[in-house]
Amino acid sequence: MVVVLVSCALVTGGLLAYVNHVTEGPIALQSEKTLADGIKTVMGGGNLRVTANDTVRQDMGGKTYLFVVHKTSQGGKEIGAAVESTTQGFGGDLKVLVGFDHQGTILGYTILSSSETPGLGAKAGQWFQKDGKGNIIGKSPAKSDLTVSKDGGDVDAITASTITSRAFLKAVNQAYHAYMRKAVDGHSGASQQVKKG
Repeated sequence: MVVVLVSCALVTGGLLAYVNHVTEGPIALQSEKTLADGIKTVMGGGNLRVTANDTVRQDMGGKTYLFVVHKTSQGGKEIGAAVESTTQGFGGDLKVLVGFDHQGTILGYTILSSSETPGLGAKAGQWFQKDGKGNIIGKSPAKSDLTVSKDGGDVDAITASTITSRAFLKAVNQAYHAYMRKAVDGHSGASQQVKKG
């Protein structure tokens, strides 16, 4: 009995490893295509070129967050950046891609991955768009309070999904701060040093 169970476990493990190896490449290609399409969408479309992919590490509220800033150009002129940002939503990680111009105005966004409740939290993909009830397009976190109105902010939360709305807006605000810090910090990607004294 033990030999049969061990044999079944080994065969099953081997099959899973093989399937994982076979599907790894296509999954990576699909992820790259999704990101490239997302960058084009959030930056307003057109003939865009990504000129740099910088990783920014920021400590916020005792936690370390990583952001990827995709600087973009059009016709040889830099037009801003698309920033990947991840926060904890209601159902798990919520990963968004937000496009900013040089002044930090939001050009667009897309949800890269979400574990939110279908029908409620999943509405974040449309709710905050230009024609949505919680429109954030054309706004800047420096000039508008991009938090939900229940918390005193300027944005209407998704009906019956305040936790997802808070998580989404947190991801957008953190993406803004990562982008603006990167714009100020130059091209090094280095963390700002704090002098101890």
